[in-house]
Amino acid sequence: MTSLGLSYFRSYRIARLELPEGPVVIIGPNGAGKTSLLEAVSLLSPGRGLRAAGLDEIARKPEGLGWKVTAVVQRLDESHEAETWAEPGEGRQVRIDGKAAAQSALGRTARVLWLVPAMDRLWIEGAEGRRRFLDRLTLSFLPDHAEAALAYDKAMRDRNRLLRDQIGDAAWHGALEAQMGLAGATIMANRAAALARLAAVPDPTSGAFPRADLAVTYPEETPPPGAEDLAAALAAGRRRDMAAGRTLIGPHRADLTAVYAAKGMAAAQCSTGEQKALLVSLILANARAVARQDGAAPILLLDEIAAHLDAARRAALYAEIVEMKAQALMTGTGRELFDDLLGQAQLLAVTETGGVSQVTEERP
Repeated sequence: MTSLGLSYFRSYRIARLELPEGPVVIIGPNGAGKTSLLEAVSLLSPGRGLRAAGLDEIARKPEGLGWKVTAVVQRLDESHEAETWAEPGEGRQVRIDGKAAAQSALGRTARVLWLVPAMDRLWIEGAEGRRRFLDRLTLSFLPDHAEAALAYDKAMRDRNRLLRDQIGDAAWHGALEAQMGLAGATIMANRAAALARLAAVPDPTSGAFPRADLAVTYPEETPPPGAEDLAAALAAGRRRDMAAGRTLIGPHRADLTAVYAAKGMAAAQCSTGEQKALLVSLILANARAVARQDGAAPILLLDEIAAHLDAARRAALYAEIVEMKAQALMTGTGRELFDDLLGQAQLLAVTETGGVSQVTEERP
């Protein structure tokens, strides 16, 4: 990504940044808008971004106008102009190289991974957050995963409506279950392929971050990937699902488990520091695997990443980012946590009034 433009986005009225390859460190006080810059970049990929915010939440207050994010994305030998925006009361729109596009098309233009403080409790909270993490991971390898997920969710919503309304029309149910079977089998196969690619990447950080072994689990009644098998299982469970008023098996009920490989300990049982280290390890492994597949590292968004890492792990993280040649946007309240990157990163200062300026790199 060589440039980023914001219009009436969060605390920013107008902002435009020219960005280099490699690390970018964004410093400033709490509440100044550092994370908002990362959120803007995250919206250049399919989905609701790293905050999962509603469209009206993103618009700058008190104006209440529409917001817009624009960027020039350079990937390998290709350059694309990506735009996404929303007008008040309307849905989000996307344009790539001047042409209207679906959100899923953003996944083919840029690969974006992120790690934010809200994810620190990933392993000890509900399965929904882990499914989102799993699907973001899968999307980084397989952009078409977004389309399969949208198709599955739409068919499931329609089926759940029939179940809640106690409508037993076999033809309606059968058509929706066939759609869910086809999209659901694709989702399950994509997830398995993504974890296989992740597992094939050797540990790049010389043991600074613990390796995690990942697995996807489904309700016991869920068959292995196969469109006809999944559709048949849904049909067989129709009466039970009607009593519950919702679909009880399928990829939407998946969970992601992680084990600290060296200790053989479930991530949920690890210390807070170990859980954070496992997350960093996974993001780095994900980035490495994407780089191996595509020939270029993804964009990394690392919010307050240095605050909870010791000096050795900070150094290992920065060395890995530089070695990967990844464009990594990192935030922090003080530049001292990024001293190991001086001379290798662009420093940006964000003010509480919505200003962004480049900082001259000088060691104290």
